[in-house]
Amino acid sequence: MRICSLVPAATEVLFALGLGDDVVGVTHECDWPPEAAAKTVVTASLIQTGDLTSAEIDRLVAETAWDGGPLYAIDEDRWAEVEADVVVMQELCKVCAVSTDQVEGVLRARPLEVEVLDFSPSTIDGIGETIRAVGARLGTDGEAEELAVGMLSRLDRVASALAGVESYPRVFVTEWLEPPYSAGHWVPDMVSAAGGIDVAGTSGEPSHRMRWPDVAALEPDVVVLAPCGFDLDRTLSEVVPLDLSAHLLGTPARQESRVFAVDANAMFSRPSPRVVDGVELLAHLLHPGEYPDAGAPWSRIRL
Repeated sequence: MRICSLVPAATEVLFALGLGDDVVGVTHECDWPPEAAAKTVVTASLIQTGDLTSAEIDRLVAETAWDGGPLYAIDEDRWAEVEADVVVMQELCKVCAVSTDQVEGVLRARPLEVEVLDFSPSTIDGIGETIRAVGARLGTDGEAEELAVGMLSRLDRVASALAGVESYPRVFVTEWLEPPYSAGHWVPDMVSAAGGIDVAGTSGEPSHRMRWPDVAALEPDVVVLAPCGFDLDRTLSEVVPLDLSAHLLGTPARQESRVFAVDANAMFSRPSPRVVDGVELLAHLLHPGEYPDAGAPWSRIRL
């Protein structure tokens, strides 16, 4: 079996299921586990975001989408070289990965006998279900069950640790910095599992664009900066505490200094088992007295 993964979260799962040797192609964003870096990269971003601010990236993505242009490209020569017979892709977000239309276009141009496997969970429960489905298709049922059950066991431990909690802070998780986006899909589930109430996102639904005055009007007790695809250092490099303080004026989060930055790329942006790391981190940030620091990277933003 020769698998090409066009979804970073799926790449993580494939390696966790012991299928790393079968993975022959990955995307330019597949950076976990580290062994994925040795695989042939078959995609590239058409937008170079390294030196751009989040506001500039948002504007460029919007302009590209308005013009009907793609955000990513498939290297057709490398695609042909890997000779995959299984391709894993997603339908969840065109901003996050190669689109189905692009893959179908390449298949028409370079015909291959390929089975397309969808990896598009939109909730925490869906992540476990999708892992089981992938395992069933690829002959790793036992490993998939163990991985899914392991996630549930860790979530149960969080729930047990927070069983005595009497107050649930109101939480705003933003998937972007400028402009803010309410975190969607599985992130509201993460907040709930960590003993919080998501004030803007809806489980299983996409994120949506907001304005900072609208965020302040929600009066969050806690604000978590988790811009999609950014690690902690990238987020901290862009945050301007003075501006953020003005955005959150009058909110309990600002008054109580409960504004945090996290490694979104590792623990929030991808529907992989590592979202449980994010739940454990949130449990500590929301309820530090009940849940110990799990050691995941985070930073308090001093406003």
